[in-house]
Amino acid sequence: MKTNFSLLIFFTFIFVGFCQENNSTASSNVSIIEKQFLIPELNTINHKIWVYLPPNYKTSTKKYPVIYMHDAQNLFDAKTSYAGEWKVDETLNEIYKKTNKGFIVVGVENGGEERINEYTPWEHKKYGGGKGEIYINFIVNTLKPYIDATYRTKPQQKYTGLIGSSLGGLISYYGGLKYPTVFGKIGALSTSFWFSDEVIMFTKKHGKIKNQKLYLLVGGKEGESMDTDTQKMEKLLLETGFKKRNLKSKINPEGKHNEAFWSSEFKEVISWLYNIK
Repeated sequence: MKTNFSLLIFFTFIFVGFCQENNSTASSNVSIIEKQFLIPELNTINHKIWVYLPPNYKTSTKKYPVIYMHDAQNLFDAKTSYAGEWKVDETLNEIYKKTNKGFIVVGVENGGEERINEYTPWEHKKYGGGKGEIYINFIVNTLKPYIDATYRTKPQQKYTGLIGSSLGGLISYYGGLKYPTVFGKIGALSTSFWFSDEVIMFTKKHGKIKNQKLYLLVGGKEGESMDTDTQKMEKLLLETGFKKRNLKSKINPEGKHNEAFWSSEFKEVISWLYNIK
C-alpha cells in the first residue's frame, strides 16, 4: 500500500504545474476547444477539453468512433505534460495512414490537486477522494451530448471508448461498468484497484456484461500488488459473467508506472478494442 500511495501522490501533484520549457509536440489535428466546462458539485475548476480529429476529418463527410480519455495534459503534448506524453495523436495518425481507420479522441484535463477526487468513485478513509461518480456523470450527461452535437460522431455504444491509466484507469473501469450502454470499449491501464475494496462489490453487481470489450494492462515494475490486483479483478470479472472473449489482460514484465509505458502500449490497446489488424 505504501508504494501504491506514493505513486498516487506523485502522479497527482505533478499535474498541478506543467513543464513549459519544451516546444509543443501536438499534431495540427489536435486542439483545445473554446468552450470550457465547470462541473457542478465536483469543484470550481473550468476543465479544458482537448479534441483530436482524424487526418481526413475536414475533407470527408464520414462519422467516427469517439474515445474519451482523462489527464488530457499528458495525452498529446510534451509542453503540457510533466512526465512525458502518450503520443495519442502520433499513434492514431499512424493507424490512419496504414489502415484508413480514423478516431475522434476527447481528452478531459484533470483538476490538478483535485485529481484524486475526480478519478475515485469511492472515498478512502486516509487519502480522501470519492467524487468520481459526479465526474463520470458529467462525461455521460453533458460532455458526450455536446461532442455528438458538435462533431461527426458514431454515438452508439459499440463505437464509444473510455480509456485511462492509474486513477484514470480506475475511473475508466468504473465508468465503463456503470454505463455499459454508453461505453463499449474500455481501456483500464495500470488501474489503481487498491484504492478501495468497494470495487469488488461493484464488479459483482455490474460485471456481467455481454457486449462490452475491456482491456486490462499492468506493468511488472509498477510496485507491490499492482499485477496481483489486476489478475484478481480479471478472475472476478469472469466469475461474475463477463464474456472471456471480450476481456484481455496483459502483464508487461518491464512496464513501469509512467507515460512511456502507456504510450508504448496504446496502439495495441486500440487495435484490440477496435479490431484493427
